[in-house]
Amino acid sequence: MSASAVFILDLKGKPLISRSYRGDVSAADVEPFLALLLQREEEGAPAPLLAHGGVHFLWIKHANLYLVAATKKNANASLVYAFLYKVVEVFSEYFKELEEESIRDNFVIIYELLDELMDFGFPQTTDGKILREYITQEGNKLDTGKWRVPTTVTNAVSWRSEGIKYKKNEVFIDVVESVNLLVSANGSVLLSEVVGTVKLKVFLSGMPELRLGLNDRVLFELTGRGKNKSVELEDVKFHQCVRLSRFDSDRTISFIPPDGDFELMSYRLNTQVKPLIWIESVIEKFSHSRVEIMVKAKGQFKKQSVANGVEIAVPVPSDADSPKFKSSAGAARYLPERNLVLWTIKSFPGGREHVLRARFGLPSVEREEGEGRPPVSVRFEIPYFTVSGIQVRYMKIIEKSGYQALPWVRYITQSGDYQLRTS
Repeated sequence: MSASAVFILDLKGKPLISRSYRGDVSAADVEPFLALLLQREEEGAPAPLLAHGGVHFLWIKHANLYLVAATKKNANASLVYAFLYKVVEVFSEYFKELEEESIRDNFVIIYELLDELMDFGFPQTTDGKILREYITQEGNKLDTGKWRVPTTVTNAVSWRSEGIKYKKNEVFIDVVESVNLLVSANGSVLLSEVVGTVKLKVFLSGMPELRLGLNDRVLFELTGRGKNKSVELEDVKFHQCVRLSRFDSDRTISFIPPDGDFELMSYRLNTQVKPLIWIESVIEKFSHSRVEIMVKAKGQFKKQSVANGVEIAVPVPSDADSPKFKSSAGAARYLPERNLVLWTIKSFPGGREHVLRARFGLPSVEREEGEGRPPVSVRFEIPYFTVSGIQVRYMKIIEKSGYQALPWVRYITQSGDYQLRTS
């Protein structure tokens, strides 16, 4: 069970929207919520779940709004929070920007959406594409589509409509891996993990069944293949369309896809990743005059790959001024409001090394307190490359009409939380 009631409040605690699903929680019950929240914030101990008078309030903050779910039952908290974030996602699809003004301008459609999103405390249709089939918006008016209930509401495949047709049937698969890395000042790797997602863009007619094959180590072991060129996926999460029982039995990823864009799965790998872009930074202070910084960046990935849009953020003393730069590639600029130099390199081939030299003036009065050096952070994107070595081995598309469809696969590695501490 999820929530008994859902409220949307402004930052002053005034309810903008109140929707009760079970009748045991009313708008009067939410009045003490904001006072309790403000009290907790003053104490420095705000909590995502607050209780008052036998009512539990589970809340999130978005822009200038509080979205609050209230219940007197022993509800599944993770389900409630997932529902609240889904409400934000659906409202944002309808109104582009979810804020107080958009709430005030669209009361009618919001109540219609809340009626479809949940019934008697249980989440129902939460897919924005399906909701748009029968709740459409023209300005502030609501068109209920001649009271036609879409087949997707009662269909077992609630995430896909029937009768979809395309002249050209195609599937685009993006395998995107983000590298999270933290390196200490002595060069040892403190944190290393890869977070990956498989995203699909589907343009297929009818109700096709798709089967995706990866070089999954567990699958390779089940079929008696070697472990070479296989990867061990952890924390795998799937879209609701995937048949989990089939995956558990034989590791087959089988599903009827939603139409258009969606995230099929996500995974994580705790593996020792060699830093793809290695940074060495040396800072030398000349008392009462200037500071000089030398930054060396090296691409430690295969030479045939190229990192695009590389940004290297190098911290500098907060009292530095009069910057001068010289770099072997790209361009550097000083961002005084963030106390850092941003070195951008549009194209960085693997195996290459580039150097940036920066000189700053310092005030004549020396600062008393010492400043700790924040780490250097790096952003990049490397197409046609994955750190884990994951591969799409096949994509089978089965549809009763027997049409031929083309699957396209693209691999991308990008930086996540990528930081290197320097001496």
